[in-house]
Amino acid sequence: MTPSCPLGRLLNDCSEGNRGKESSSAEKEVAMRKRIWRVLGLAILLGVLIAPGGTKDATAGVHVGISIGLPPPFVIQAPPPVVVIPGTYVYLVPGVDVDILFYHGYWYRPYEGRWYRASSYNGPWAYLEIGRVPRALITLPPDYRRVPPGYRRIPHGEMRENWGRWEHERHWDHDRDWRAGWHGRPEGRGHEERGRGHEGYGRHEGRRG
Repeated sequence: MTPSCPLGRLLNDCSEGNRGKESSSAEKEVAMRKRIWRVLGLAILLGVLIAPGGTKDATAGVHVGISIGLPPPFVIQAPPPVVVIPGTYVYLVPGVDVDILFYHGYWYRPYEGRWYRASSYNGPWAYLEIGRVPRALITLPPDYRRVPPGYRRIPHGEMRENWGRWEHERHWDHDRDWRAGWHGRPEGRGHEERGRGHEGYGRHEGRRG
């Protein structure tokens, strides 16, 4: 019986069928690999977000563009004297309209619940994250601004020259007024001198001194 088609044609049809099957298998393999890589990528992303600190790191960039305002400029026209706050080695500039403190070589200024630091009592002030604010400043007594009459004012140059040695030698620990505190002085509770002006030392920029 004669075949319905020549042998050569049958061989060609078989070859083409095999190539078709191979091509289909290759496409399926490529598609499978793509799906596997997608799943792996998603798993890695989820692992980063779920890992400790991952969410914080992933969202940290959200706050980068937020601008934190600076306190209004305040000019102290001459090197100011300071007073040491009892029970601490923090120094306060008395008799000015703003809080300006000295501690461990830097000047600090609290403003609207935030802290700022500078290398000079006139600034420029830079925002300081709460975690970097010295504990001695955060734990100041609430009445640290109340300087009683007659409490010793330390000349600016004397404080700058000696603050490190005084703290190392615990100099103020031997001072009776420092140990007693401002309200333990014979003069009584004293009065609030903040804002009274001290020998014309400070003024807000743009305002008459």
